[in-house]
Amino acid sequence: MTLTGKTLEENLKLVKKYEKYIDLVELRVDHLNEDEQLYARRFPAMIYQPCILTIRRDIDGGQFTGGDFARTNLFARALAFANPDKSKNFAFVDFEEDFHIPSIQDAAMAFGVRIIRSCHSMKEPILNIRERCDIMRKTGYEIPKIAFMPHSLSDVLNLLKEGEAMTQYEHILCAMGPEGFPSRVLASRTNSFLTYVSPEEVIENTKAIGHIDPVTINEMYHFKSINQETALYGIAGWPLLKTSSPAIHNKGYEEKKINAVYIPYRSQLISDTLTFCEGAGVKGLSVTIPHKESVMYYINEQSPEVAQIGACNTLVRKNNKWLGYNTDAPGFRRALEEFLGPVKIKHKKVAVIGAGGAAKAIVYVLKQMGARVCIFNRTVEAAMQLADKYGFNYCQLDAHCAAKLDEYSNLIVQTTSVGMNSEGPSNAENDPIYFYDFRGNELLFDIIYEPSTTPVMRRAELSGCRVCNGYKMLEYQAYEQFKLFTGRSYE
Repeated sequence: MTLTGKTLEENLKLVKKYEKYIDLVELRVDHLNEDEQLYARRFPAMIYQPCILTIRRDIDGGQFTGGDFARTNLFARALAFANPDKSKNFAFVDFEEDFHIPSIQDAAMAFGVRIIRSCHSMKEPILNIRERCDIMRKTGYEIPKIAFMPHSLSDVLNLLKEGEAMTQYEHILCAMGPEGFPSRVLASRTNSFLTYVSPEEVIENTKAIGHIDPVTINEMYHFKSINQETALYGIAGWPLLKTSSPAIHNKGYEEKKINAVYIPYRSQLISDTLTFCEGAGVKGLSVTIPHKESVMYYINEQSPEVAQIGACNTLVRKNNKWLGYNTDAPGFRRALEEFLGPVKIKHKKVAVIGAGGAAKAIVYVLKQMGARVCIFNRTVEAAMQLADKYGFNYCQLDAHCAAKLDEYSNLIVQTTSVGMNSEGPSNAENDPIYFYDFRGNELLFDIIYEPSTTPVMRRAELSGCRVCNGYKMLEYQAYEQFKLFTGRSYE
């Protein structure tokens, strides 16, 4: 666990809070207040875990802006006056590949402090990983570390492939940023000596490089249980800032005692994600915004529902082919019927906001249920195309459509991403129908589940409307996916 608190005391509290989740800690001296940096030497004796001493320069993504002389002095001070009890000394020290001070290195080795020899590339991927590690490993005593910012999931796949073949010596490999996330959870696949996490309280300090907190990596991803036989599943999307799908699927694997893990694969291009998944051996994939329609070009075989809906949210890999399914439709239907209770929507007028991949599955279901639908979308051509398929009405989504929306307001289904991760009061940016005045007798179903109450839901509730978010839809479509992935029922 990387410690980026400003004081030793603050870091000590974090170690105590998370101690059952971690094996060792990294004291980032570059994040300490200047006066605290002078006393870094004391820290290993304050805790029970082995400790890495790191003073990261700003060019390597750290906070240290002083010169090499000042940093060398800090290293010397932190490693000096070694305690006869080795557990009270730093267990490791992180030196960059261009930092060679023989006296300090000799002192570290004499005191039993292992050297992590690191290379950080904050802007470009590193492709010749094995070669670089061999060069950095000056003696058998050093652990080479490579951390880089990938440009695509292909760079992460290269890291996984190279790491899988590196079994001769200890090493640390990590791809940073949102695309690099799989390399953190799948550290066992790259034979990596460790993976880095950050406490929730200071995770903002390491968010840009893609750290995860120690509770999530243990309890949601079951990091310690992942091995070479673990089946890989996951979710493809972008930016995929928050998703509850890993919690649902991984809980299912744990309860059914299936050796599998489900993780996010973030990329702006679905082709990049699929190339990664094929190379990494991913067996099944959930597909979310913005890939539900573009993924259709890459499916080898598709279910009748996918063909009819024109959108796919589930892929299964069989015999080197991608089979496409749509579980949004049954997931939405089950969630909607629960929300409606005894209310029947046959012949009722329903407004669908949006015309993307999710809307396509929802309109398909509403047609089956006998509703009369009007599709509202900012790009009117997309609304028209979807409406014409089912003989439905359509309208441009703007302030001029309020009267039409009122006409189709027995049930309003909000299918866009507008309002996602938005906690503020309703406005034109976070409420797709900000111009509409609720009367209080409408039913509103918003497929967003983060936050649990979106700005438009809050506004509708205050007017007296019954509202529902998309969490149950997410859950029910995930149960369908789980069965497609594993052949076993979730519930």
